[in-house]
Amino acid sequence: MDKTRSHPTAQIARRMFDLLEPICLVTYCADECNEELSALGHRTYWDGYFASRAAPLGRVPAQVVHAAFYNFADGEAARHIPSAWETIPPEASVAARERGSAASLRRILGDELASSPGLARAADLTTKAATSAPAEGRMMYAGMRTLEVPSDPVARLWHSATMLREHRGDGHIAALVGARIGGTEAHVLSALEQGIHPPESFGRIHHLPKARLAAVMDGMRERELIDADGHFTDAGRATKRHIETLTDELAAPPYEALSPAELDELITELEPITATLVATGSQ
Repeated sequence: MDKTRSHPTAQIARRMFDLLEPICLVTYCADECNEELSALGHRTYWDGYFASRAAPLGRVPAQVVHAAFYNFADGEAARHIPSAWETIPPEASVAARERGSAASLRRILGDELASSPGLARAADLTTKAATSAPAEGRMMYAGMRTLEVPSDPVARLWHSATMLREHRGDGHIAALVGARIGGTEAHVLSALEQGIHPPESFGRIHHLPKARLAAVMDGMRERELIDADGHFTDAGRATKRHIETLTDELAAPPYEALSPAELDELITELEPITATLVATGSQ
């Protein structure tokens, strides 16, 4: 039975996000990537993060990285860019990120799954989708498209999943901008959706200056996105739902390159890979 065309394209994009995200998360959750970046000479985790993720954009100034990443606090990118590139070429950081991420996947998946025909097929189909979307308006995705696709199946799966993640992220930013939701506001909405209260305690924003956080929360109250106690209003919940739905819709085009049978096959091959990664927290 066809498992894909019976669902709206937005639901396909959401399903693929759920399957691919754990593959991408090894870059940020497992040790190998950080170890590779540290061995290059990056002083901190965040030096390596900014240097390796922004590198496909070229040697752009911090203001461009801040705009492309969107949800970091003012001045955060400038603490790492361009200083992280002064002694370490961006190309070296990109290569270290790929090596470390692929090594994490191999370790977590084990030899049998990592070398299986199913993983190789998943890598091929993910790459077909990841290299088929239009790049207009997709800054981070377009940067990733300039990089060579690895020949090794494990590295290729990670690389293509990361391309699709950046494609989705670019669309998510477009949805946020369209809804007039700033980067810190987006974290507040995410915190509330996850049941975190007060939202200021969320790990992505709790370190920000209290005055800055208070101003953001006050602004969201004025727009009636949150109530006096910092909980969702109906309007705030509807705004968050609209952003997520539009993000899914904007993330769908890459998968239009796959036939219904290929989509079914990709889902089938990814399921055991994702399950193994989820069981370990991608660590």
